[in-house]
Amino acid sequence: MSTIPPPEIIKVNTLRVACDGAGDIEPSLGHPRVYLHIDDDGYVECGYCDRRFVLEGGPADTDS
Repeated sequence: MSTIPPPEIIKVNTLRVACDGAGDIEPSLGHPRVYLHIDDDGYVECGYCDRRFVLEGGPADTDS
């Protein structure tokens, strides 16, 4: 696990998420859409933009 925190954490309630890197910017400025699956650790990170998707109520959700 990296000591550098991810640039953005997005909480989700499904195990399968899509990321195109857009967020608050225009989608054409993001990256190709990728579909990611949250594993037993309760999170997954996008290989393009390093966003971390955390399953709400999962083991990586520190707010619960």
